[in-house]
Amino acid sequence: MRGCTCFSFPSSPPIFSFYGNSNSRFSSSSSSSSSSLLFSSASHHCSVKLSPLLFAKSTRFRTNCKAEDPEVVDCVGTGLDVECLVSQNEKQDLEIEDVEKAASNILLEWAVLVSPFFFWGTAMVAMKEVLPKAGPFFVASFRLIPAGLLLVAFANSKGKPLPSGLTAWLSIALFALVDAACFQGFLAQGLQRTSAGLGSVIIDSQPLTVAVLASFLFNESIGLVGAAGLVLGVVGLLLLEVPALALDDSNFSLWGSGEWWMLLAAQSMAVGTVMVRWVSKYSDPIMATGWHMIIGGLPLLGISILNHDPVFSGSFQELSASDLLALFYTSIFGSAISYGVFFYSATKGSLTKLSSLTFLTPMFASIFGFLYFGETFSPVQLVGAIVTIVAIYMVNFRGKPS
Repeated sequence: MRGCTCFSFPSSPPIFSFYGNSNSRFSSSSSSSSSSLLFSSASHHCSVKLSPLLFAKSTRFRTNCKAEDPEVVDCVGTGLDVECLVSQNEKQDLEIEDVEKAASNILLEWAVLVSPFFFWGTAMVAMKEVLPKAGPFFVASFRLIPAGLLLVAFANSKGKPLPSGLTAWLSIALFALVDAACFQGFLAQGLQRTSAGLGSVIIDSQPLTVAVLASFLFNESIGLVGAAGLVLGVVGLLLLEVPALALDDSNFSLWGSGEWWMLLAAQSMAVGTVMVRWVSKYSDPIMATGWHMIIGGLPLLGISILNHDPVFSGSFQELSASDLLALFYTSIFGSAISYGVFFYSATKGSLTKLSSLTFLTPMFASIFGFLYFGETFSPVQLVGAIVTIVAIYMVNFRGKPS
């Protein structure tokens, strides 16, 4: 029974036991003729008076229970026990309260799980909005450096140790080159030439590459369903590339294709994902993630200056409040908070759920890309996007037990 406090006394003096309410407070006193017990909780305040009978093997007692609602609790004596019974109305109230708490907990859990993918998808749209005014490399570096500083500060506040030793810093530097500098640089270049939704679909195909790399490097089994998902994923990516490849040969340039840059970004992210296992051997994962953002963002900032990105060519004053908001959103929410929440969810044993939610990133990017920029998929690209998302789902669940 929820909220019930029970006790028994097989011997004299009585021995009392309390169950189900860690906030109960009690005190007792005794005399030659009787013993009394007072106990209280957030909603119940009860007193029990015990009167022993001569020449009897059991103890007789009287109870007096009071609660905030006088119909909530009733204490009944049965033999050697006292049972505090909860009324039917209280049971119903508790059941309703339990259902409401369970529903709110489920909603909160799913909101936490979904939030990184929402932030990543909407950050693609925010980046695309400010790219022409600030420059691709500046946007890429700004997404990394402030976010990295926030993560390092957070990890330090939690007592996480700084990377120590040449091997630790070397692994973080290589991780930064691949997963930060190359990934964000390719992403920024691709966003200038393609839509946020399409680019997000291509980038989130990286689990296909991760599955292949993990199979070769770590002997992880892909399985029949996973292998079918890989084949289907290649078909989906080809369908996504068709509009670019179908251009006239005289106008087509591989390096001018946004889809190509996004594919390079996906491969960089895939290699970085595989590298995490190696980097985590020498450094705390959150601390390493923060430092790899800082280190990876610095060369992008240097390229931005050398490339005379608009923000360094006198256009900084032209950035509106919404442009600055978009920059900070991509860095704080699109990187720092999303990575922090992702790591938090992963430590709570939600890796399977996280993997199954990968498709949400392109979905959010497509929805907000359509709302803000009117971006749409061609019929062939729409088919390719659906095929690719199904393939990602198959690869993620290749090892799910039946």
